[in-house]
Amino acid sequence: METWVRFSAQSQAKERLFRAAQYACLLAADTLRRNGASGGLLESVRQLEAHLGLGRKLLRLGSSAEALEAAKRAMHLSDGVLRFCVALGHLNRAMFFACDNVLWAGRSGLVPAVDQEKWSHRAFRYYLFALVVNLSRDAYELRALMEREAGGRRAKGAENGRRPGAEGFQQLGLRLQLQLRLLLRVLRGNPPLLLDLLRNACDLFIPLDKLGLCRTSPGFVGLCGLASSVLSILTILHPWLKLKP
Repeated sequence: METWVRFSAQSQAKERLFRAAQYACLLAADTLRRNGASGGLLESVRQLEAHLGLGRKLLRLGSSAEALEAAKRAMHLSDGVLRFCVALGHLNRAMFFACDNVLWAGRSGLVPAVDQEKWSHRAFRYYLFALVVNLSRDAYELRALMEREAGGRRAKGAENGRRPGAEGFQQLGLRLQLQLRLLLRVLRGNPPLLLDLLRNACDLFIPLDKLGLCRTSPGFVGLCGLASSVLSILTILHPWLKLKP
């Protein structure tokens, strides 16, 4: 299994490039449609998108093993909340990849009897669960960093938390302003957390749209997918930007 995991990891960069190109095609097709492009051009772009999607599924063959190994490693984390979120996120990714492999077998013609709609719905459901867990993990880490930062500033004698004589709404407005500044300061000081939060937030709209939970437009889905793909490529090019563990 470890040999297959190492082989699969080498395909991640290619898969991210294919993903960026696929969602760029989706965005381009929607833009061309809105601008009244010819049907032949639209069909060519959509066929390219479909081929890129099938190529991505081929590159993801065996990724379930990698996700299961990551979940196994996460069980050794000392923080209970992180252990739960990271392990559960990887387990949902493993289930998503397994469903994705079944879809590839169906679309490639190896198993023509595969119910594409049913397995696609299952895959996106696991994908959505994984993203929700990942965003919960981001929120947990963000809250911990904000509490640590606020505690350090209080220890230095920061007196801006309360102003004598301030009315209720002024107090609330001041606290919200201070919390916003603290949030921005923490995110600016932790690029890996910021990139992971942005990437998961962008990806979230993809399964929401596919499952019919939040209908948007193909162009918006393409833009979100393209943005998250670029962020993922950045973490591959610069490993220090990848959120650990």
